Formats: sequence, structure tokens, C-alpha cells
Amino acid sequence: MKTYVIGLDYGSDSVRAVLIDTEDGSEMASAVHWYKRWKNNLYCNASINQFRQHPLDHIEGLESTIKTVISKSKVEPKSVKGICVDTTGSSPIPVTEDGTPLALVEGYKENPNAMMVLWKDHTAIAEANEINALAANWGGEDYTKYEGGIYSSEWFWAKILHVAREDESVKKAAHTWLEHCDLMTFLLIDKPDLKSFKRSRCAAGHKAMWHPDWNGLPSEDFLGKLDPYLAQLRRNLYVETYTSDEVAGHLNQEWADRLGLTTDTVVAVGTFDAHAGAVGAKIEEHALVRVMGTSTCDIIVASKEAVGSKTVKGICGQVDGSVIPGMVGLEAGQSAFGDVLAWFKDVLSWPIENLVMTSTILSDIQKEQLRAEMEANFIKELSEQAEAIPLSKSIPIALDWINGRRSPDADQGLKSALSNLSLGSKAPQIFKALVNAICFGSKKIVDRFQEEGIKIDTVIGIGGVARKSPFIMQTLANVLNMPIKVAESDQAPALGAAIYAAVASGIYDNVFQASQRMGSSFEAEYQPQPETIETYRQLMEYYNDLGEFIQENTNSKNKRPWVPSLKN
Repeated sequence: MKTYVIGLDYGSDSVRAVLIDTEDGSEMASAVHWYKRWKNNLYCNASINQFRQHPLDHIEGLESTIKTVISKSKVEPKSVKGICVDTTGSSPIPVTEDGTPLALVEGYKENPNAMMVLWKDHTAIAEANEINALAANWGGEDYTKYEGGIYSSEWFWAKILHVAREDESVKKAAHTWLEHCDLMTFLLIDKPDLKSFKRSRCAAGHKAMWHPDWNGLPSEDFLGKLDPYLAQLRRNLYVETYTSDEVAGHLNQEWADRLGLTTDTVVAVGTFDAHAGAVGAKIEEHALVRVMGTSTCDIIVASKEAVGSKTVKGICGQVDGSVIPGMVGLEAGQSAFGDVLAWFKDVLSWPIENLVMTSTILSDIQKEQLRAEMEANFIKELSEQAEAIPLSKSIPIALDWINGRRSPDADQGLKSALSNLSLGSKAPQIFKALVNAICFGSKKIVDRFQEEGIKIDTVIGIGGVARKSPFIMQTLANVLNMPIKVAESDQAPALGAAIYAAVASGIYDNVFQASQRMGSSFEAEYQPQPETIETYRQLMEYYNDLGEFIQENTNSKNKRPWVPSLKN
């Protein structure tokens, strides 16, 4: 009998499930569910970088997508051997003692602080700064050293500390906190007991400062100096962590009935989307996988011998087994990639939404047709016109820090900037500058890895941007001065999660073997254009100069915002 596995991939806007044939990785069926509460901007406040999601969006998506792929494929339920969940991260959520998300408890159902704190929520900048200051000065272990030496406001402890200080009620009602990938896994398995539940090594190591060097999480002494609540919380968390090739449990009866599966289905330990995406793209040593969507995650694996005792400064983490068990997984990334271009699109769309779409001259049908046409052509037309601008022409210089900077050297208080504007700076010129900026930000990450002795021979791009924008990918190849392969799969993270499920189910012996057999093929390769290399090198010098100016003349450490002096 043929066997199948399911990868469930939770992104920022939607969740997707894929049903995968374990023999060759072919996709039998897929389904996507868009979060309806998130789509309506509930529980969010972009002006203060607050981004929260209701767990019902995730639970409804879990049921909808898996039921759909089973129905579409018509496979026998007993042939589905495993499920693995990947999610964004760090995206923690408060839960009760029995693991119920606090947002499902009466009195908290509309409270943003009881929701999942999405990865790009940056309300905890001050708390992250406190963690960094304490880690550097308290006289004990530097718990940030495997997180690149800088703890980010995007991560577990900073977010929890912020919510606890802001909302006493949530602080008292939350027994513990779970990363999103752990929550969804916990909901699915039989015999759910938080004390024995297998938490994700990937999530804990990269975002919660878990490491074997100090026998798990940071000490109660350290956490208590930040806030006594964190020391108390630590007792309700975990000591051990587990890689995603391991079994978290089997599908419980309730979810087996809801999904049309059986309780024989294995549920693997959860993971983060970027790490699963790297597995889906057949990652191997010295290959940098760039997961390119709204943000980027840059994943590389190295042998323990190659890494040795060194700690790579300014990245997001290095964790044994977080990608491929037995190898060290290293993560970096950009807080905004596609988001930079989406922001520009929103700016340009203002007159359309506020004037054209409110016009009484056009019918509702015409408005919707116009909206659909513009949606299909907006970025495409900008890309074509930007690509046609000769490199010899003067264009603006931009920074990609519109959502802060994740790597290298995390600083979520940084802001984007544009310079070298003139009356000739039209939309395509600015768009080209923004594309350059996200590629220059990418090169800063590659340079940091190589400066720290992590060898990179190959770059692999996955995600919507990689597959849909040849202009961006060619620019990236030119800026990096490296060839870039693009994975064929539209669903590389979900495919990677399915690969973990295949190993946890016993179908393959290890993740590397399963990845090589089931992972995505490549559909394109971009070679650097030699005639552009020197020009991009010069433009990157301007990018670096602008970045230094912004860091020196703006205050990114959550103090008084920079305002130009009237005397100037």
C-alpha cells in the first residue's frame, strides 16, 4: 500500500496543507485557508507594530485544509502515516494548565494580549534591550551568545515580558506559554500533558535561549533579575527539547474524527517554517537556503566539527539539530523583504483606494474588474520598468529596515530611509531602489556568515518572491555575485514538514535521506552578470553609508525619536 504524509505550514496570512507521496515527494493534493480575523485586521495596531492572531484562525485552518486534501486526493485514511506542523516564529501564545489557548477562555476572547504574538510584532523593543543589557553586564553566563549575541524583540522572552507588564490579568491567567508550532502539535496528539509534552528544539534553541551548555533555558536567577514573573514561568516550561524527526504523539480521537483520519497517524515534533523550508529544498552543508516571502529567513547547516566552539555574531541563532539532526542549524534573516515592496504598493494605491474606488462614475462591477486588473499587473509593470532603467542612471538609495533589522546585528528600532531623491525619481526608480535595498540587506547576511568562517558554496531561493520575480532574483545574483537556484515547489516549508513526518513515521531512517528523496527539484538558476558586479558594489557602499548615517543620527534604542533640527 502506498503511504502518505501531511505537512501543515502556518504562514503570516494563511495556513496550507500538502498531502505528499512518501515514495518520491510528489504532491497529491494541497489546500489553503486564509485567516479571516487576521484579514479583517482584528487585534492588530500597525502604528505601534502590534500584530496578534486569534488561535481560532489557526484551528479552523487546520481542520479546513487537512479535510480538503484528504477529500481531494481520495486516499485511504489509514495510508496517511504522519503529520508535522511548521509555523512562523517566534510566535508565542499564553495557555492554561491543560493547554487551552487563553484566547478561547471566557473573558479573554477579544483581548489582544491573550492572542498569539506574531513573529513581526515589535511591541517588545524595550524588553529586548533590557535582556541584552542584563546578559552583557550581570556577571554570569551570556545567554545570548548562541543567538548571535543580540536578543530580538521578535522573540519569546521579550514578547512574554512585554505582555506580562502590560496586562496583569493575562499574566495571572496564563499557566505557561507555547510557541505556535508547539501549540498546534499539542492540540493534535493523544495523552496531552504539558509536563511531558515534547517541545520543539528549533523553537526553543533559536528564540528562547535554550542550550545544553546551561542545561536548558536561562537560569531562574537571570530571568528573575528581569522580572520575578519570568523566573516563576520557567518552572512551568521545559528542560528537554526534541528534533522534528521524533514522535510527539499519535493523532487523538477527536481530531482523527474531525479530519477523517485514524489514531494510528503519527504527529511529529513541530518546527519553524523556514527550517522546514530548507529541508524541503534539499539543504546540505555549505548551501544557504533563503526563504523569501514577507520577510526572509536564511538557513544554513554545518557539521559540528566545522562550527566547533565558535559562535557567529549578529545572527538569529545556531542550534544543534534545528534543521538536520546531527548538524548545527544557523539562522539569520531580514525583518522585511516582500513587505518592503508591499509597503510601496500600498503607498501608490492610496489614490486608487480613496478616489477611484469611491467614485460614483464607475459601477461596482467596473471597480472590482479594475481592482483585479491592477492587482495582477501592479508589481509586474513596476518590475519591468525598473529593470529597463540602465544601471548608469542615477536612482535613489534605500534601506530595507522598514520593519527593523533582524540580521546581522538585530535592532528592531531601526527605520528605513531614502536618499538621493530628485524630480526624476518616479515610481519605477524608487521601486528599483527598494529592490536593491532588500538585495543589499541579503548580502550583509551572506558577508557576515563568511566573515565568521561559515562557508557558503550554493544559494537556494524558495518562496513566492523567488518563484515569481525574475527581476529580484537576477538582481540578488548580481549583488551576491553568486549563482542562485530556485526551488520548484510552491510549498517548500509544507513539503519539509511532510519530510519530517515521513522520518517520524519510520518510513525513512533520517531527515537527510528523506530530503534528498522527497525534496523539491529546481526550476531556474540565475547567474551573476559580470558587467553589473562593480556597479552594484559601488551602490552597496552608498547603502552602507546611508545605514551608518541613520544609525548615528536616529535613536534606535527606544529613546527619543530623531527629528531634524530646525537650525538645519
